[in-house]
Amino acid sequence: MSNQVNKLDKRFTRPQTLASAFGGLLKIFGTRASDADLLARWGEIMGDDIASIAKLVGITKTRDKKFNIALRAANPAFALQLSYQNEEIIKRINKYFGYNAVEKIIIRK
Repeated sequence: MSNQVNKLDKRFTRPQTLASAFGGLLKIFGTRASDADLLARWGEIMGDDIASIAKLVGITKTRDKKFNIALRAANPAFALQLSYQNEEIIKRINKYFGYNAVEKIIIRK
């Protein structure tokens, strides 16, 4: 055999989960894969004005493969403000996914 050192025998980085490996690739190529991606990029999608007062607490998929999004307001006064911004939140999420992905927004206090 040869006296060359096999470079594949030595691990250079820590092992990654498939989700983190594919998530990084999807981020590079710009593909929106799942609701987990929505959670990871919540601040980026909503912007500081909404992300600072609303926390994403739940995502459920309906039978027709749309999402019900549950938000928790930072305080009860912001819950009212979020209810007024309901259409804007839906618009931003739909724009992110590239199709009408949101069935409804649920605001929890």
